[in-house]
Amino acid sequence: MGIFSWLTRKNGNAAARTWHEQWARAVASPDPSAVVSLEAALRRQPPFSDDVELEEEMLDALRQLVELTRELDASRPPTVDTSHRLVGTDVCHFSAAVSVPDDPAQPTGRLLLTSRRAAFAGGGRVPGLAWHAVRQVVQEGRDILFIHLGGADGVRFRCNSFGDAVCGSAIARFLVQRQRGNG
Repeated sequence: MGIFSWLTRKNGNAAARTWHEQWARAVASPDPSAVVSLEAALRRQPPFSDDVELEEEMLDALRQLVELTRELDASRPPTVDTSHRLVGTDVCHFSAAVSVPDDPAQPTGRLLLTSRRAAFAGGGRVPGLAWHAVRQVVQEGRDILFIHLGGADGVRFRCNSFGDAVCGSAIARFLVQRQRGNG
């Protein structure tokens, strides 16, 4: 059971569940009109929840993703200035604070997405993942899951925000496709 399932149960009413499902579809296919529609639903009176802070964060993440998608569609991934030793001579395209929830120690650190790989700078023994070895990148809630080529196992990173999760996932998918010559 993933975080999205928890979120929809937390907001147990039908309107909140519908909104969360629409948001997930909008993240899968970013479109500026989806932002307008979801914002209108969120501002409807009476509100579907007493506290819509989570949904406001999700809506902001979708706005960020729509902007990022324009850049990625034009083959312009963001560039992050960093002197982190894990980046080396690679170009860094993403950096965010994350944890590794499936590791028993649940280490925290930074997820760095470079021109060659996804790397974790933090505790634990999380290996770097070269883009050619990534079969699929899945975003669910605030989690990014990198599934290895040739296996069903993967590495899950939990971001501190929905914006980091949806944008990090989009950048990672772009880099995987570019590595394969499809982007």
